[in-house]
Amino acid sequence: MPTGVAIRDAREQLFDAAERVLLRDGPSALTSRAVTTEAGCAKGVLHRHFADFDAFLAELVLDRVRRIDHQAAALRDSAGTGTVADNLTGALTNLFGSVAVAIVGLVTSRDDLRARLRRTTPTGIPLLTEAAAMIASYLTAERDLGRITKDADIDTLAPTLIGTAHLLYADRKGTPPQPESVHRAVTSVIAGVAR
Repeated sequence: MPTGVAIRDAREQLFDAAERVLLRDGPSALTSRAVTTEAGCAKGVLHRHFADFDAFLAELVLDRVRRIDHQAAALRDSAGTGTVADNLTGALTNLFGSVAVAIVGLVTSRDDLRARLRRTTPTGIPLLTEAAAMIASYLTAERDLGRITKDADIDTLAPTLIGTAHLLYADRKGTPPQPESVHRAVTSVIAGVAR
C-alpha cells in the first residue's frame, strides 16, 4: 500500500469500510487488515487514529449509536402525523435496514468489544438499547397526544418492537423482510394500545 498519501476523513472512511466488510463477510471477517484493505489504505492509518483494533470497533459502534439520535428526533417529530403503525414501521425499517443487525452481531461475538462498550452502555446491547429508547420516546409522545392508550406499558412495548424487528431482519443474508411483514408485526404488537 502506498504511504504518505493524505486521506480525507480517515475515521469515516475506515468506519464505512468496516461496515462493508461486516455486511459482506460477517463479524468474523472483520480484522484490521480487512478494514484497511477495503478502505484502500495502509494498516498504519487505522493505528494512527485508534489505540488498537478493539478501540476502533468500539468507536465504530458508538458512532453508529450516535446516528440513532438523529433518527429518534425525526421519529419524535412524526408523532401526531400519519399512523402510529406506519411511523413505527418506517423507523424500524430504517434502523434495521442499515448495518444495525450486523453491528449487533459484532457486539455479541466479541467479548473484548462488549467489555469496552460496558463503560458507556452498562446494560443491554449497545445500539438495541438506544433503539428501544428511541421507540419509547416516540410512544410516549403518541400517548401524550392520545393516539396510544394512557395505560400503555411503553417500557414493555418498546423492547418488544425492537426484538420483533430484530428477529425479522436477523440472518437474512441481504434479503430484508418485506415492509408488509414489518408492518404486520408492528400492528400486532401495538394492537391493544393504538387508537
